[in-house]
Amino acid sequence: MAAGALSKPQLDGVERIIAVASGKGGVGKSTTAVNLAVALALKCKLRVGLLDADVYGPSIPLLMNLSGQPKIDSANKMIPLENYGVKCMSMGFLMEKDAPVVWRGPMVMSALEKLTRGVSWGKLDIMVVDMPPGTGDAQISVSQRLKLAGAVIVSTPQDIALLDARRGTNMFQKVHVPILGLIENMSYFICPGCGQSSHIFGHGGCETTAKEMQIDFLGKVPLDVHIRETSDEGKPIVASSANSDVAAVYNSIATRIVDKMRELASAGAYVTPNISVG
Repeated sequence: MAAGALSKPQLDGVERIIAVASGKGGVGKSTTAVNLAVALALKCKLRVGLLDADVYGPSIPLLMNLSGQPKIDSANKMIPLENYGVKCMSMGFLMEKDAPVVWRGPMVMSALEKLTRGVSWGKLDIMVVDMPPGTGDAQISVSQRLKLAGAVIVSTPQDIALLDARRGTNMFQKVHVPILGLIENMSYFICPGCGQSSHIFGHGGCETTAKEMQIDFLGKVPLDVHIRETSDEGKPIVASSANSDVAAVYNSIATRIVDKMRELASAGAYVTPNISVG
């Protein structure tokens, strides 16, 4: 498990790279990645980058309220767009809004190479990678080429989602990427009228799965209309509603991720950057 973490990422100025991944689409992976990245920047006071590696379905431009093509610096590298204290790069900045990406594997790999090593990221403590869903060649190549320090798995409590989450976890373990933990998204719904909680997609599935797979359970994110509304507006809830209960959940998970990286460092897996949580 430590083999992947021993290697420094091959991106100038980037200390650690972590992936936010899911075994299947539709579980809120990109929304989670965005809110964690912003929480790491605003709450944990880190220098953060966000890479949209979901080439076929880039969501970061909308979720981070960014548009337009990146400028090019004197070294012929793209300058990432920035919002909420997070530097961002996405294929969505380089293509028409509704244009489909009809590419085979080699073209995807070439695009990801340009989005990583063709970008002037500057000094970053952590880069968060919004991974493409699934466990295929693209996911494995990203994991190995970027030398990930760890992966965060996102799932709903639903059995079918957890089945794919297990596959995603096993994929990262096979390529020697430490699992930082599992997040249960859309965990419960609180009725705005009566205040009662409903477990629409099941109850406790992620926590049980994490225990069975001997990985950390990082927390439960509710199914909340304000997450959807702020995401559609390009205003991540951790920034636009910083004092809300939902923002507190994301901030808690971000802090736990930092603590997990410290834990790996103390076990000799790698040396973390100077991380301080505000």
